[in-house]
Amino acid sequence: MRETLHIVGGGMAGSEAAWQAARAGIPVVIHEMRPKVGTFAHRTGNLAEMVCSNSFRSDDDERNAVGLLHWEMRAAGGLIMEMADHHRLPAGGALAVDRDPFSESVTERLRNHPLISVSDEEITELPTGGHWIIATGPLTSGTLAEAIRAETGAEALAFFDAIAPIVYAESIDMSVVWAQSRYDKGETEAEQKAYLNCPMTKADYEGFIDALLAADKTEFHEGETAGYFDGCLPIEVMAERGRETLRFGPMKPVGLTNAHRPDVKPYAVVQLRRDNALGTLYNIVGFQTKMKYGAQTDVFKRIPGLQDASFARLGGIHRNTFINSPTLLDAQMRLKSRPNIRFAGQITGVEGYVESAAMGLLSGRMAAAEILGRDLPAPGPETAMGALITHITGGAEAKTFQPMNVNFGLFPPIDAKGGRRGRKDRYKAYTDRAKASFNEWLDGQS
Repeated sequence: MRETLHIVGGGMAGSEAAWQAARAGIPVVIHEMRPKVGTFAHRTGNLAEMVCSNSFRSDDDERNAVGLLHWEMRAAGGLIMEMADHHRLPAGGALAVDRDPFSESVTERLRNHPLISVSDEEITELPTGGHWIIATGPLTSGTLAEAIRAETGAEALAFFDAIAPIVYAESIDMSVVWAQSRYDKGETEAEQKAYLNCPMTKADYEGFIDALLAADKTEFHEGETAGYFDGCLPIEVMAERGRETLRFGPMKPVGLTNAHRPDVKPYAVVQLRRDNALGTLYNIVGFQTKMKYGAQTDVFKRIPGLQDASFARLGGIHRNTFINSPTLLDAQMRLKSRPNIRFAGQITGVEGYVESAAMGLLSGRMAAAEILGRDLPAPGPETAMGALITHITGGAEAKTFQPMNVNFGLFPPIDAKGGRRGRKDRYKAYTDRAKASFNEWLDGQS
C-alpha cells in the first residue's frame, strides 16, 4: 500500500491537490471541517465552494496572465478548470461560473474517486508525521492558526477581504439599465451583453460618493488593522483616497454606450455581472464593502436602476490570514521546519480562486512525486504557475510580502529586440514562451 496524502481544507487548492495526487495513484484523505464546523462565509459543506465573486477573471490565454494560468491548468488536467468550463456563464472576455452547480460537481467527482475519502474531522495541530498539505485558505480555524504561529515563531499576517453584494435580477429597472460588455467583448451576443450597466450623471455620482463617505462602516476589533489587499479594496476605502478614484476604477464609463440614450455619455457606470445560470442573480462588480447592512441598502439604492433593488446577499468583511511564505517555505512548498507539511492556496500569499487552485495543483503533484520517490521541480519561472511559486518561495521581498494575483510583472522580462513593442505583442510573447515551457514541464512527467 502506498502512503496516504492528507489534505487539510477542501477549498479550491485542497480540491485540486487531491485530484492531482489521486490521478497519480496516491490515496488521499481530505480533512474538511465543514459543515460540522462552519464559518461565517460558507453556506454549505461542499468542496470548492465559492464564497466571494463567481468570476475566474480573464480567459484570454494569449495576452492576459490569469488567462494563461487557466490554459496551464487545463493542460495539466485540472479539475477546477474542467468544472468551471462546464458551468460557465456569459461574462464577456471573463470566465464566470454558476457557483452552486460548480461546487456540487467538484464535490461529486472527488467523493466518487476510489482513492479519495473526505473526513469532517477538524485538524487543530500541525502533524509530526506523514505527508500533509495545509490548504485551509483565508478562513483557517483559530486553533490551527495558533498552531501555525507557534511553529513559525512569527505573528500571522492578515488583511481584510470584503464581499460584494448580490442583487435579484427582477428588481433591476431595465428601463434605465442596459446590457453590454465593455468594448462589446466576446464572440457571441450573450458574451457581448454579459454585464448590466447602471449609468450615472455627474450629480448622481457626486451624491453617491457623499453618501458612501458618510455611511456607517463596520468597526474593527481591538488589535486588528485594516491592511487591505489592493485587488479587493472596499469601495469606501477607494473613495476615501479621492472622489474620482471610483470613476477611474470599477465605475469607469469607458467602452460603454447607453442603449437608452446613446447620445449621452455617462459620467460613471456601475456594472453588474450575472451570478448564476438562471440569470436571476447579479453581483455588483468591484463593490466589496464594509458598510453596515442598513447603510448598504440606502447607498446602493442611489444607483440609477437599483432604486428598487432587492438583495440576495449584502456585502461583508472578514479577516484573511496568510503566512510569510518567502521565509517559511522551500522551493517544494514545504515548511522548512517540518518538511512533511506543504502549504497551498491563499494561505501561502497568492490571491484569487485560480491562483489558489494552481498552487493546489502544484502541491498535489509535488507531494505525489515525493511519495512515489521521484523528484518534481516546479515549472519554469517563465510560466504562470512557475512565476507564482517563485514569488511565494523566495522571489518576493519577505519584509513587505503581501498577497499577489498572477501578473506579467512576476515573469522574467521578455527581450524586446527592435525597439519598444506594443503591449499586446509583448504579452503575446510572454504567453507563447510560457506555453512552450509548460508543455516541456508536463512532457518531463510522462
